[in-house]
Amino acid sequence: MLPSAISRLHPARSDRAITGIDWGDYAPAIHRWETVMGRAVPYPTQPGSHGRPVLAPVFVEWLQGLEIGWVTDLDLSRVAQLRALGNGVVPQQAAHAIALLLADLTHLHSGLSEEGTAA
Repeated sequence: MLPSAISRLHPARSDRAITGIDWGDYAPAIHRWETVMGRAVPYPTQPGSHGRPVLAPVFVEWLQGLEIGWVTDLDLSRVAQLRALGNGVVPQQAAHAIALLLADLTHLHSGLSEEGTAA
């Protein structure tokens, strides 16, 4: 882990009440994703320039299953980081799409092979 990225994460904890965040119906999903990711959920917001909370890019990075700092360690503004994350592909979705495409290709290839032997 990169030190600058680690400092943006919420400290490790075992008690959900420490965060002060009520995830409501999403709590089980957040907990499952923490287990899958092997790290605690970062705070979902950060102070904006106007003093009100705004979406934290490190939270979006975590939600998408990206490595710590994949986007947030780049020298980009918060808005540019969110734009990059929003335009990116979630790795799990890409892997699923490739698996589907390979299955289609295998099926297509086997169909072409059968046509060639029947002639």
